[in-house]
Amino acid sequence: MSQIYGPTSGIAPIVDVAKLGSTGTADPSGTSGFLDSLKSAIGKVNDAKIESSRAVDALMTGESQDIHRTMVALQEADVSFQLMMQIRNKLVAAYEEIQRMQV
Repeated sequence: MSQIYGPTSGIAPIVDVAKLGSTGTADPSGTSGFLDSLKSAIGKVNDAKIESSRAVDALMTGESQDIHRTMVALQEADVSFQLMMQIRNKLVAAYEEIQRMQV
């Protein structure tokens, strides 16, 4: 599987649709389904937010003096949240398009 993300992006690999069965579940080779990938990605966004909150708290209490790492953690959380929102918007748009289709 080719990677379209960096090693530090925190984004789970995208499941190859060709490997999914007709029920939408993954084959027994170990790949997870779309829902599992989505849950994992949302969990990683939440983890990035929690980590950035910890970094800010550590900076504010004087536990840490590294403002650079704190700003990087805040930006990572912000970018991952923005990415999640764009993916959500694309999923909603796709769902609405499917609803407009006539059968």
